[in-house]
Amino acid sequence: MSARILVVDDILPNVKLLEAKLSAEYYDVVTATSGPEALEKIPELRPDLVLLDVMMPGMDGFEVCERMKRDPAMAHIPVVMITALTDSEDKIRGLEAGADDFLSKPVNDIALMSRVRSLVRLKMTVDEWRARENTATQLGVADDTAELLESCPQNANILIVEDREFEREKFERVMGIDHHTLSIASNGMDAMKLINAQEHDYELIVVSLDLQSEDSLRLCSQFKTNQKTRAVPLLMTGEPADMERIAQGLEMGAHDYILRPIDNNELLARVRTQIRRKRFQDHLRSNYEMRLSMALRDELTGLYNRRYLDARLESYLQEIKKSGKTFGILMFDIDHFKSVNDTHGHGVGDEVLKIFAQRLQDQVRSFDLVARMGGEEFVSIHPDIHEDTAKYIAERLRRSVADSPFPCKTQSGYLEITTSIGGALIDGSYENIEDILKKADDALYKAKDGGRNRCVFADGDSLEPNDYAESSRKYAD
Repeated sequence: MSARILVVDDILPNVKLLEAKLSAEYYDVVTATSGPEALEKIPELRPDLVLLDVMMPGMDGFEVCERMKRDPAMAHIPVVMITALTDSEDKIRGLEAGADDFLSKPVNDIALMSRVRSLVRLKMTVDEWRARENTATQLGVADDTAELLESCPQNANILIVEDREFEREKFERVMGIDHHTLSIASNGMDAMKLINAQEHDYELIVVSLDLQSEDSLRLCSQFKTNQKTRAVPLLMTGEPADMERIAQGLEMGAHDYILRPIDNNELLARVRTQIRRKRFQDHLRSNYEMRLSMALRDELTGLYNRRYLDARLESYLQEIKKSGKTFGILMFDIDHFKSVNDTHGHGVGDEVLKIFAQRLQDQVRSFDLVARMGGEEFVSIHPDIHEDTAKYIAERLRRSVADSPFPCKTQSGYLEITTSIGGALIDGSYENIEDILKKADDALYKAKDGGRNRCVFADGDSLEPNDYAESSRKYAD
């Protein structure tokens, strides 16, 4: 896994030691020797992880971490504090400052590397959703999510898998401070029953690595492969002697761990960190999906709109230039649609548009794209097909519109609707999407000029329906 790691320490031998260890694992290592230098370099270097020494002159690691977490541009970057301090209060202070972990010198190599890999994976997942959020920002539909990383999360739904009574009582006591709702299971079978019975997903699962009746790591693996729990953070609890198993757990996707004897404040801080990150990531996902859908879909028909169509066409064009494949484009115009509006009103016209859109959507493959260009014009994109197949699809879609009347609020209760279709097969010779759309539009003009209710392909004549009837039915099957 390639990633860039910033090592911040004012003592050069410490920097060189960490740099050597991380470089041996093929990480891209950059360094800073002070807090101010680190804060200056982070926006430029954009590291995936910061290893931060605590005891530095001028600006210590706590202040550096706090400043990072207050800056929306840096707040999502994981931080691991490294120090010779052993006081649990210092560890809690680091976690409350926003650090993801707190390792003591001399650093255990297993703990270091497993933690680095785990946090890099987390960073890359968050980066994916932040990149999508940036797309939404360019479209003017993003909102601010940075405050979620600063809030104190409460009222979370948490699953505890622990078979020792005194440990369960500690969890209930400590997590009650933030008013979390706990579900308790003493083994994996009981845990899965609780998961399947839950109406709402858990926001955190805490698993003891010392369950008496089963392999805890196998249970962690089941959580990471189960559809309902794969995105839920896993917090492992174990003994200092469990470090190799903890490293295995982090490799398979667990997010964090805490060693016994469990410090109450450290437990509270680690739980808060995981829930905060989970809510931040969930918010990025839901915000992106909802707002981008609103921006890129036609409000009336629910199909993608022209803005999305242009973006996908550009993407398809770049793909076929590299792959040498082709895609089909069909452009539709509802015949005599102005007459529908003039005779029956815009309400009936809207009904026709919605039914038309649904029929197109129902008759294409799941990975084909159907979009509304505007007014009564629609476009469908069909990746990786040959010309004959594209013609079969065009004829099939024409029939899906013409063969069955549209139920509408008219005197007769329905309208006979037909469509004209212009098609083209697109290869890597096209330079831009304007040329692609013009090719299909020219064919559509020929279809309308030739009498409507027909399909015409670029550089060809009108399709003869009987030549494609049987094949179009095969395609439908």
